[in-house]
Amino acid sequence: MLELLFTRRFSMGHRLISGAAEACALPHGHNELVTVRLRPLRPRPLDGAANMLVPFERAKARWHRFVDERLDHALQLSETDPLLDWFRAHEPARAERIVVTPGDPTTELLACLLMAKLDALLEDDDSPLRCAALQLEETPTNAVSVTGSTLELLPTPRPPASCWWRRADMSIA
Repeated sequence: MLELLFTRRFSMGHRLISGAAEACALPHGHNELVTVRLRPLRPRPLDGAANMLVPFERAKARWHRFVDERLDHALQLSETDPLLDWFRAHEPARAERIVVTPGDPTTELLACLLMAKLDALLEDDDSPLRCAALQLEETPTNAVSVTGSTLELLPTPRPPASCWWRRADMSIA
């Protein structure tokens, strides 16, 4: 089976308030490395001419733009974090740069959300590819890998329109 792999690095800040270690309750940052593995919906042999599933640029353009423009240097907060309300009230322009998550923005949750977002972007582009796996490296010694249906792994099902991770746009909240 042929698959395409793409890696992108980004920096982010977050805080965990629901039972995490005390050090994680203060806003802090990580330099993340996200690797995605794209697989064709319908595997087929190479054609003997172009010999590619799709051009690399077509396969990764929107995804890399999303990572670079929306995730890089963004703050990730739970939708229940009081800091989110503070930003919305006092710094609404900066609040737009906050990735809002259903519960604490852990590496496990973010991996699932990002895989769902990538699939939404690929489907919207009529791409013959879907994300087979996504690995998110939080530190050089800690990473999370997710495969399969990420929507089954996410907390509390929600209407698709209310989930930025299911919309094929640049939204993060």
